[in-house]
Amino acid sequence: MNATISSTEQQPAVAVIAIHGGAGAITRAAMSAEKERHYLQALEQIVSAGQGILAAGGSALDAVTEAVRLLEECPLFNAGTGAVLTHQGTHELDACIMDGRTLDAGAVSCVSHIRNPILTARQVLEHSPHVMFTGQGAEDFARQHGQEMVAADYFFTQERFDQLQRAKASEGVMLDHDAAALAAPVSDDPLDADRKFGTVGAVALDSFGNLAAATSTGGMTNKQAGRVGDTPIIGAGCYASNRTVAISSTGTGEVFMRTLAAYDVAALIDYAGMTLQQASDKVVMEKLVALEGSGGMIAIDRFGNVCLPFNSEGMYRGYGHVGQMPKVAIYR
Repeated sequence: MNATISSTEQQPAVAVIAIHGGAGAITRAAMSAEKERHYLQALEQIVSAGQGILAAGGSALDAVTEAVRLLEECPLFNAGTGAVLTHQGTHELDACIMDGRTLDAGAVSCVSHIRNPILTARQVLEHSPHVMFTGQGAEDFARQHGQEMVAADYFFTQERFDQLQRAKASEGVMLDHDAAALAAPVSDDPLDADRKFGTVGAVALDSFGNLAAATSTGGMTNKQAGRVGDTPIIGAGCYASNRTVAISSTGTGEVFMRTLAAYDVAALIDYAGMTLQQASDKVVMEKLVALEGSGGMIAIDRFGNVCLPFNSEGMYRGYGHVGQMPKVAIYR
């Protein structure tokens, strides 16, 4: 079902930012009003920070960079601090950023000591002829470009460790959508922590008409070390082109990769003449579902229209045009 918060009327472009903090199954009955408030406040504050950059004449690229950095710093979300653990008990983080004006992009994958992977992805975009670095090479690049490095346990939280133990007990990988066989404990998380797609992202249109997108993740609980999902893959988890749209995805990574989900929305707009709403619905509600892919995406087109579709039960999400109050939500 589509997000209830969306703006899809074609209108003169006004600078706008949208963010997501992952999608998945709802545990609303087990959640306190206070915890829900924490999630909504975090989303609202991060949207507001992005709006502030855009209102000051900042670029879409700067707005999405800062929004995702703030999401990485917030332990409520699975990116940066609070990232999930691999089967081996380690952290491996991925991030990607793309500039719709130039189609330049930067990405890192399988990093374990970079405090803010999105900032290193931005450095790759600006200072390297390459698009993606992985593992040790990515961390060497980060050090060379003055990025803050941390000990591997910097990302650790007890919640994520407990989640890994439950995943191991079930002898399965927590793909968030198929962990139903696991008896999850009472949770204070609005979305079931064991059935939640832990990716964060931001998309923006600035006052100059430029689009940008950024995505970051800790991956999925109990994944094998070395597994990379859609987050750092251009066209799958992240895409931006001034010609069409900026998109950040969250969901079943392997299916988003197989369908090139983010780029597919752009292609449907560009080649088939679809509206943003039509194109994003086609991909999220039809193409992904046909392959048993679950999750959603946030999207802003070149006219400033916003869509936040998801086929899962919930998605942390929010958006805000400059000069307006942020709109945030978790459930349908």
